[in-house]
Amino acid sequence: MASLLSEAPTRAGEEIQYLDAAAIVPSPLQPRKVFDPAALERLVESINENGLLQPIVVRRVGEKYELIVGERRWRAAQQLGLDKLP
Repeated sequence: MASLLSEAPTRAGEEIQYLDAAAIVPSPLQPRKVFDPAALERLVESINENGLLQPIVVRRVGEKYELIVGERRWRAAQQLGLDKLP
């Protein structure tokens, strides 16, 4: 998985970092309140087989990181018990 992410293009000043999954919290501004369990399970299977191919996007809020983009990926990673997320 790391080799796939190392090839991902980044903009100037941006870099992909791996964060402790426990430090990431969902945003209270997330418009999606209901997540289709079957679709989430398919995503879990995909991440399990292929890795997390696209990083989530977060912003620092105090000691935590608020999730901005990628809540379904974050939820799937939680189900898989991943310790670190890109």
